[in-house]
Amino acid sequence: MRKFWFQAMALCLPVLTGCLSHTRKLPQPKMPSVVQSADVEQLVSNINKQYDAIQSLNATVEFQASVGGAQKGKVTDYTSVRGFILLRKPEMLRILGLLPVLHTRAFDLASDGSNFKLLIPHENKAIVGSNAVSKPSTNPLENMRPNVFFDSLLIHSIGPDESLSRTTETKTVLDPTKKQLLLEPEYVLSVFRKNGDSNILVPVRVIHVSRVDLLPNGEDIYDKEGNIQTQAIYGPYESFGDFRFPTSITIKRPLEEYQIVITFQKVTVNQTLKDDQFQLDIPKGTQIQNLQ
Repeated sequence: MRKFWFQAMALCLPVLTGCLSHTRKLPQPKMPSVVQSADVEQLVSNINKQYDAIQSLNATVEFQASVGGAQKGKVTDYTSVRGFILLRKPEMLRILGLLPVLHTRAFDLASDGSNFKLLIPHENKAIVGSNAVSKPSTNPLENMRPNVFFDSLLIHSIGPDESLSRTTETKTVLDPTKKQLLLEPEYVLSVFRKNGDSNILVPVRVIHVSRVDLLPNGEDIYDKEGNIQTQAIYGPYESFGDFRFPTSITIKRPLEEYQIVITFQKVTVNQTLKDDQFQLDIPKGTQIQNLQ
């Protein structure tokens, strides 16, 4: 009986497939006209040269922040504000945001690499603390320390004692203007450190490099538990003077569910920045909150 059933099915299948089949056309993603190749040494050299070449940064930008996600069940988008970023190696940082229309200070942040001050004038409030979060807050924006910006603005160089692996990956994205599917081939450069004397490798970060121009288009930074702590997504590059720099950087913090999109309007590299440009004085009478 079973043999007869299989024979009947075998006879019916050609009829079914011939009469009931339907062929659908699928959109074909377009491959870039130029796809470059690079070994690990070349990728590391490019990243290190770019980092070493920039000693300071002075940028006119626009900030747009969003808080929330699947865990919170909602997303709150904040009004974008114009602002400025000053960065000087090794770890000096100043970030200023301006209120719309009035163009007075919405927030002002300064850091020397170890400690920071954040002034919010319209709330008559200041926040001070260490750059390292020792006691996470339930407010995700209070966990946003200067090193989140510093690590995302520049992809740090790769040290000789770090272990590496390189894989390839091709993403399919939609060109919003042409409504065309595009293929984006890239190298995935994973950076590890050794866990003591063992043979266990601990993930530190993953750098995504476009194979069209061999420029980084993203970086994932891991915490001690192996979770992605910070994601930086780099938009199209443009020439600002003698340097090519992303026109936008999207900073995502998936664990705390917030992101900040920084759009760069003007970038000046290696301009002399003085110490007082990173000095933030808190006015008398300001309510000060200490963060750990």
